[in-house]
Amino acid sequence: MSDDTEVLAPEEPREDDGYALDRKAVARILYAVDIEDREQLIALMDPLHPADIADLLEQVNAFDRMRLIRLYDREFDGEILSELDETIREEVIGVLRPQVLADAVRDLESDDVVDLVEDLDAPQQEAILDALEDSDRVAVEQSLTYPEYSAGRLMQREVVMAPEHWNVGEAIDFLRNSDNLPEQFYHVILVDPRLRPVGNVTLGKLMGSRREVLLKSITEETFHVIPAAQDEGEVAYAFNQYHLISAPVVDENERLVGMITIDDAMVVLDEEHEEDILRLAGVDEESRISDRVIDTTKRRFPWLAVNLVTAVLASMVIAQFEAAITQIVALAVLMPIVASMGGNAGTQSLTVAVRALATKDLTGSNLWRVIRREVLVGAVNGAIFAVIMGIVGLIWFGSAQLGGVIAAAMVINLVVAGLAGIVIPVLLEKAGVDPALASGAFVTTVTDVVGFFAFLGLAVTVLL
Repeated sequence: MSDDTEVLAPEEPREDDGYALDRKAVARILYAVDIEDREQLIALMDPLHPADIADLLEQVNAFDRMRLIRLYDREFDGEILSELDETIREEVIGVLRPQVLADAVRDLESDDVVDLVEDLDAPQQEAILDALEDSDRVAVEQSLTYPEYSAGRLMQREVVMAPEHWNVGEAIDFLRNSDNLPEQFYHVILVDPRLRPVGNVTLGKLMGSRREVLLKSITEETFHVIPAAQDEGEVAYAFNQYHLISAPVVDENERLVGMITIDDAMVVLDEEHEEDILRLAGVDEESRISDRVIDTTKRRFPWLAVNLVTAVLASMVIAQFEAAITQIVALAVLMPIVASMGGNAGTQSLTVAVRALATKDLTGSNLWRVIRREVLVGAVNGAIFAVIMGIVGLIWFGSAQLGGVIAAAMVINLVVAGLAGIVIPVLLEKAGVDPALASGAFVTTVTDVVGFFAFLGLAVTVLL
């Protein structure tokens, strides 16, 4: 390869951006597209992992993306499709030639194909399904009959199973003679005569045992069976909680229908975390940096409207003390400090609570202990900052009484913030509302209203 087409190899260290795409390599790729040099483009793309190619397609504009895909043509790999963001994937599938698309999806596992087609329009779904062999198409269509976001949608149909009475030698001979093993698997699933899974044997145990050893004598101690209708969030929790590598999936008759592996479970866990973070910020979980201006505006507008309502409520509290603020201008200067501190403290407690609820660490058995802790933390932090603000009030405005008022308001608001940050998410969850989605607006309202009311109310009582 010439110097003109040299790219950064995946294993070569990157000093500034870690695993981010190398900007020079991206520039060379786009230059190859501009001059329509297909050989150079293939040489530049070949060292890249499918996930890096997906990142590249997501980062360039729609026009360059279309030209790149058409020039890359039959080199396009199915794994790139599975790595693409959903908002870009549909556009990319529409650009690919039917034969290229067919070749790309044939080598994918059934769970990756299900992930590809479930959000596509009917014509594009049919195009991908038509590219599959009959047996693969039936497997994908059966998976699509399960509810969205269920284990049935997440699982792959390709499994390695063996009768529970086999020994190690029989299992090894079976694996060696099999023509259609999954590309990646971690266990041999033991099944009874009714095809119900009864245990897992790791490949390490299988290869490290003598041929005459019975498989059921070397099964893993930890064995979990996943119902096909179970929510994928619960599946991800089970994998994380019990350190699973793979787990069999069963239908309503407890018969083996598929398998879920840790890579798919961790993708779900990552999506759950991302969704919670976005919702805490009042951003739709479908938002992406590649979205159009109009789409982003529509998604963010409702939550900005909710924040406007909470701000109006806080302003109504302030309006009740208009005369006091007119007489003592210092109140207008200091009251944002009380509300801001309360808002930050409430957000801290809220974040801890939402995360604990998602990981099932916050339950009825420890709720009161956590509430007590957050209230005490609020009281201690409030007392510390009360002293600081009391001194600031005395030095800045020369009034010990004003310093005492803001100090007392600080304690009250931080205690209320800690309490609201825990209690509001718990109450919302019990009411069937996602705490990550709605807690922020409620906690902000409480801390603003309480902060202004406590500060201004105490100021009227003590100073006027």
